[in-house]
Amino acid sequence: MPRFRLALAQTNPIVGHRSHNARTLVECARVAYDQGAQAMLSGELSLTGYPIEDLALRDNFLELSRASLVELASALEAQGMGDMAVIVGHPDGPHALVDDATILHSAARATNSASVLLGGKIHATYAKHHLPTYAVFDESRTFVPGTETLILRMAGVDAGIVICEDLWRSDGPVETLTGYPLGLLLVPNASPFQRDKATVREPLVTQRAQEMNTHVAYVNIAGGQDDLVFDGDSMIVSPAGHRAVSSAWFDEDVTVADLEIPAFSAAAAPPNGARRVELAGVRDPGPQPLAPPTPRTDDPLELVWQAITTGIRDYVNKNGFPSVILGLSGGIDSALCASLAADALGPERVFGVGMPSAHSSEHSLEDAQALADNLGITYRVESITQLVAGFDNQLGLTGLAAENVQARARGVVLMALSNQEGHLVLTTGNKSELAVGYSTIYGDSVGGFAPIKDVPKTLVWELARWRNARAGSLGETPPIPANSIDKPPSAELRPDQTDQDSLPDYELLDQILELLVVQGADAPQIVARGFDEALVHEVVALVSRAEWKRRQGAIGPRISSVAFGRDRRLPITNTLSQFESPE
Repeated sequence: MPRFRLALAQTNPIVGHRSHNARTLVECARVAYDQGAQAMLSGELSLTGYPIEDLALRDNFLELSRASLVELASALEAQGMGDMAVIVGHPDGPHALVDDATILHSAARATNSASVLLGGKIHATYAKHHLPTYAVFDESRTFVPGTETLILRMAGVDAGIVICEDLWRSDGPVETLTGYPLGLLLVPNASPFQRDKATVREPLVTQRAQEMNTHVAYVNIAGGQDDLVFDGDSMIVSPAGHRAVSSAWFDEDVTVADLEIPAFSAAAAPPNGARRVELAGVRDPGPQPLAPPTPRTDDPLELVWQAITTGIRDYVNKNGFPSVILGLSGGIDSALCASLAADALGPERVFGVGMPSAHSSEHSLEDAQALADNLGITYRVESITQLVAGFDNQLGLTGLAAENVQARARGVVLMALSNQEGHLVLTTGNKSELAVGYSTIYGDSVGGFAPIKDVPKTLVWELARWRNARAGSLGETPPIPANSIDKPPSAELRPDQTDQDSLPDYELLDQILELLVVQGADAPQIVARGFDEALVHEVVALVSRAEWKRRQGAIGPRISSVAFGRDRRLPITNTLSQFESPE
């Protein structure tokens, strides 16, 4: 039985930055080649980044991407790695416009493809068949579906290729290849993180390996792209369903494995709809010892922490911001955001601002200072008392308007410092607040990135306690003051104010929001689960009324299966009552 040495190249591409992404692929190839790899598989659209959205509709972008692919093949050959097959994800085109009812955008002219590079040339290209258009995906808008199934014959084994969604569907190329004596299935992916994704992804890969009786090599990209975070977690699963190889969570990684794969069957003809390409000149597997696998965690809270810090790090770095700035109120939300930012970027790139008003408590100022000291971040205090007085004196504000002008004064301070000093402003609202509109638009919602936008309030507390416990286990000072965690949350916009003056208890609120927003239950279904009807009615109304605010908010890392933004799209002007029943 032939031994096949395969490398999984888990990269963190920058969308549109073809030269950077190509250099990364060459660097990964060098690591793989030096370990004797015969083939290297990279992730979906690893040459251009994912998602490329309407860049796929630009002929110039597609032409430049093709040129970069050709240059990459030449570079691998020039650097002495031409006898290792390298499978690279990229957009292919522009193709001629076609009259196809399955193509949702009339200008779609590209395929989501993977090409095989060997000996300085492009030997074969596979185009993704199934283009997802649900949740965060919109590929049917910008890509043309592929129609041909590809089999690679190399180094004595037959390997098929499918791309991401193709694996999730039992029809198409999976159906075509099932029953063929395939030794290996290569699967480039761009699969974003969500808290329960691993419990779905690995069973699916395992199922396909067992059904097709083949090794499945699954390579995901890593890193943050706008509001999406790709978690890596690349793997190889054996025909028996055993996970033989695992790559790192969230980071770039090259993992090399030896696979015992049956030799190809000379009598097996390619199935209908499939093309088989012979790849001559692939090197023999090297004798070099393989590098040890990257240590991994299975702590669900640590994975969420890694997802958010990855999202912050890559949004800041890929967009060229030198640093971030945020308001520190002494409360739990801003404390958590500051801790996440310090872990993501280093404390030297995080700037905190205390902005007390006449209603700010002394302990809040003390908690903010303690947090800054624990984290080692730069901290200053800029009182807003005189700013607020100016608004009040000129406009005669009272009640809610007077409360909200405090939040808006803080937003003005943060944006002014951002303009003056070049920081990216982080806004610190959580998912529970965002859901019910418990924020001041153009006030505490001001910012360019929202680290905990998809984090419910109850999870905010869990993450804070986890981070402190982790620090304690490492012999470090827990960063978040205990008082910030334990005290009743408050916006401190009026005397003795707490969040629970305006909102249901967060434990109860988050349960209702999970059913309403994430699971898509309607109000009667939630009531049927035992929740008070009046309370459900109140929460549903709050969520509906806040849609206009959410549309204007900053993006933030998606960690749930349904985040506000790409996942959930409801009209702002909407008079539907969830309590209406059909006649």
